[in-house]
Amino acid sequence: MEILISFIIPFIILLTVVVFIHEYGHYYYAKKYGVGVTDFSIGFGKEIFGFNDKSGTRWKFCAIPLGGYVKFFGDRNVFSQAEQEELLKKYNKEDQEKLFVVKPLYQRSIIVAAGPFANFLLAILIFAFIYMFSGKDFTPAQIQEVQLETPASDVGIKSGDIIKSINGKEVKSIMEVSAFINSSTTETIDIGIVRNNKEMNFLVKPKTILGEDALGNKANKKIIGIKVAPLNDKINKKRLGPATALFYAVKETWFVIDASWSFIISMFKGTGDTTQLGGPIKIAKITGQVAKLGFIAFLSIMAYISISLGFINLLPIPMLDGGHLMFYAFEKVLGRPLTQRTQEGFFRIGLFLLLSLMFFTTFNDLKDLGLF
Repeated sequence: MEILISFIIPFIILLTVVVFIHEYGHYYYAKKYGVGVTDFSIGFGKEIFGFNDKSGTRWKFCAIPLGGYVKFFGDRNVFSQAEQEELLKKYNKEDQEKLFVVKPLYQRSIIVAAGPFANFLLAILIFAFIYMFSGKDFTPAQIQEVQLETPASDVGIKSGDIIKSINGKEVKSIMEVSAFINSSTTETIDIGIVRNNKEMNFLVKPKTILGEDALGNKANKKIIGIKVAPLNDKINKKRLGPATALFYAVKETWFVIDASWSFIISMFKGTGDTTQLGGPIKIAKITGQVAKLGFIAFLSIMAYISISLGFINLLPIPMLDGGHLMFYAFEKVLGRPLTQRTQEGFFRIGLFLLLSLMFFTTFNDLKDLGLF
């Protein structure tokens, strides 16, 4: 019962919200452009409950709440003009206008891209809400201690230095120091500091150790051998106005997207830490841990998961939204859709990549549970 209340229920609530927003992005623009929508589903498998709206769309919640989908009227791929004409013969004129495949390329692209961008918008609104009503930290980060024989001490960083930037990114909060260091995918990190009113930069090569994250979970961490503290021991957290909150919300969302992209590139280079990849089990565990910290913390993890869902779906992998957008880009360049054989080849590659990702995340989840 404790596992149900502490982990499963918060996980289902979080996933339901971010998946609903994602699918609603598709749904909204599909309806805007006159595409018929037959199903709006949260989850997969057997339907638990649902209802039909006035337009005939079936809204339903299914047994396996690990995703969702929006199904369009007459949903199928068309690989040539002849196939499209053959498809149109099956419907009357009124129904033909509801078909997704007959819509202009730009409308189809917007409908597909709307899902991931709805996730980004959700994250921006959540961050803005938090910054307006809970506040955002602007406490300067001062180095309290530099441990001996560490990367920081080796390059000459000293106690009392104030950290102003990491890899060219301005550090406005003590909370950003660890995040910027651990999200770095370069071999060395450029640390910008202020010492006696003089700006200096140091190139530091971090060490990776097995430690604990803020929630007490085992995780690989990058360290340079410093301990930071608030400047003059004063915490500077303040509530922001709507415009300023929105600015920092967009900035935080972009930071997560950029860090995610850098991590993907590092994996292809062989330098990325694949042990950090997690699936539903790991997400459920972290969601439950964060939920215990309060409503604002729960909203924060929801925002980060929403960004991740949007980002992953934009990857140019067939079967994902980004894969469809890739096909539309080819269609724009070639003046016609890719052939059925070509698309099927891409789908096989996409299936292999997704199954590989599922293998890695499942293995990491089970390893995190101590089963390996």
